Amino acid sequence: MVNWILGDLFLKEFGHQGSIQKLWEQRWKVPCQRSVYPFHDGKFEDFEPIFTKLIENDINDPYDDAYTSAFIPTAEALTKAAAEAEATDKARAIELYKRASVVYRLSRFPYIGTPLKRRVFDTQKEVYLRGARLWDVPLTEKVIPHTYAAEGDEKEIPLYVRIPPNASEDKPCPVMLLITGLDGHRPDNTERTEEHLKRGWATVICDIPGVADCPALKTDPLSPDRLFESILHWINTEPDFKAHKVIAWGLSAGGYYAIRVAHTHADKLAGAVGHGAGTHHYIGREWLEEVNHHEYPFDLTKAYCMKYGYDNFEELKDKCQKTFSLVENGIVHMKSTRLLLINGVLDGCMPIEDSMLLFEYGSPKEARFIQGRAHMGYPEANAHVFPWLEQVMGTYVRL
Repeated sequence: MVNWILGDLFLKEFGHQGSIQKLWEQRWKVPCQRSVYPFHDGKFEDFEPIFTKLIENDINDPYDDAYTSAFIPTAEALTKAAAEAEATDKARAIELYKRASVVYRLSRFPYIGTPLKRRVFDTQKEVYLRGARLWDVPLTEKVIPHTYAAEGDEKEIPLYVRIPPNASEDKPCPVMLLITGLDGHRPDNTERTEEHLKRGWATVICDIPGVADCPALKTDPLSPDRLFESILHWINTEPDFKAHKVIAWGLSAGGYYAIRVAHTHADKLAGAVGHGAGTHHYIGREWLEEVNHHEYPFDLTKAYCMKYGYDNFEELKDKCQKTFSLVENGIVHMKSTRLLLINGVLDGCMPIEDSMLLFEYGSPKEARFIQGRAHMGYPEANAHVFPWLEQVMGTYVRL
């Protein structure tokens, strides 16, 4: 048994599982009022009536179409208002499209595992891109060939790309490869792309295997390596990009892939950030048997089974760590690029032990663990990540 740093919190019941009322009142209401994760760019006035309706109707299962449907009228109304504002008030239209996208995000939360959630996600992408084309520096979708695809992989990789307006073949820019997570996908990262632009960096955003639009075969532990080989090959061929100045930043479940690519493609990256990352323990039986009563908003059982391709949670607990652990498959023994590990010490989704164990293997690592904070180490985390990124990129911005 692992002597978990969480201590008593490892067995603590947070109490919101299975209850939308408790989730809203105890966990999400204040973040919504402050427009922070997962409500960034949203408004409290958009969400309070939705959650009131869910509570009144005792709708508690996020995979129930009734839950997903509750958000759609608000998102559609915001989208309509945004379209009407385009001709006369571009700033207002941009704001409304962002708000609609956030409402659609909560509708398809936590995993795109039903036909309705898939339709909602497709609509979210459409709405988000309609707004993004209005930005002073637009974000666009770029579908590239999956050059190194194998049997079971799809043949194209959809990416979101945002490039500084002054980037050119004569003046190429550094690139942030943003690797998304289990419930946060390509349309959910506006704030980060803004921060990258301020520093003169392009952003390339991709989804992770088993999630959203990723073409990698989710049951194959080697498919991520082919995925990133194709993405990095494409980046290397783009004249506006500095191929020797690429940093991979993986968020939450995406942190696993940032750490993996830091080792498998060390010679093609200037650095990588494993932010809120799992590596080994997070898919072990001991952790999985307790994770569903920690701070994550919903039960992870169904999402994890669908993400990794297992028929049931018992099968996942038996097999997943042996197949996907970076320790079990030997990835951690490889030389890595410069690698920053950052998380909250009290993370109940991805144990801090998963970051700490990397110091026992391979190349030296860097880290910043934030006391008293849960998954991702917010709100302090980004204030530590960006100076590190600036140092690696060789550009410094003090805002």
